[in-house]
Amino acid sequence: MVVRLLFRALIMGPPGSGKGTVSDRITKSFGLMHLSSGDVLRHNIKAKTEIGLLVKSCIDQGRLVPDDVISRLVLQELKSIEKSSWLLDGFPRTVTQAESLGKAYHIDTVVNLNVPFEIIKDRLTSRWIHPSSGRVYNTNFNPPKIPGLDDITGEPLIQRNDDTPETVTKRLEAYEMQTQPVLDYYRQKGVLETFTGTETNKIWPLVHTFMSGKLSGGHKAAGKA
Repeated sequence: MVVRLLFRALIMGPPGSGKGTVSDRITKSFGLMHLSSGDVLRHNIKAKTEIGLLVKSCIDQGRLVPDDVISRLVLQELKSIEKSSWLLDGFPRTVTQAESLGKAYHIDTVVNLNVPFEIIKDRLTSRWIHPSSGRVYNTNFNPPKIPGLDDITGEPLIQRNDDTPETVTKRLEAYEMQTQPVLDYYRQKGVLETFTGTETNKIWPLVHTFMSGKLSGGHKAAGKA
């Protein structure tokens, strides 16, 4: 009898690296459940849960949300899909969060997207967002079917005020400073796999080949015995 193991993966990459697109392709190609910490935060803020109100208070006051609050929120969500293989996006962002996650789950692999900052700057200044869902479009390589409107709802898209070259540079530098220790943490554990490139469609085949190899070793996809 072959024991089918659950597969737990993380995906990391700066804003504008194509992380959302690659996440979507991974989950569809390999049947993994997808959990985005950003989606979880938005849902809890909108639902005005106890944690959601605390997170909103931090954001409104310009304070960082404490590690333990974010960890509690994400781990709570992971519990609801713990019988499935999953891909976690947007968490952990600090070593403390990574340690909390590691106490609860064994992480099989960390997919890290390494895209040059200049490429990302071009992407972000062409980025439009559907605010209620978080869906992201880019006028250069992933435009909406109808300019200015969301493909699913038909609602107007917005451009974030902080998608300017100067602000994007600061955000990318902040991401690098915050995330490098997390990448080092997973590198030391031997589970970090970095994919470098300038185009999502060229990075994706490499990620697909890597994930195919990882998932061929007896792991099971979401909802499959």
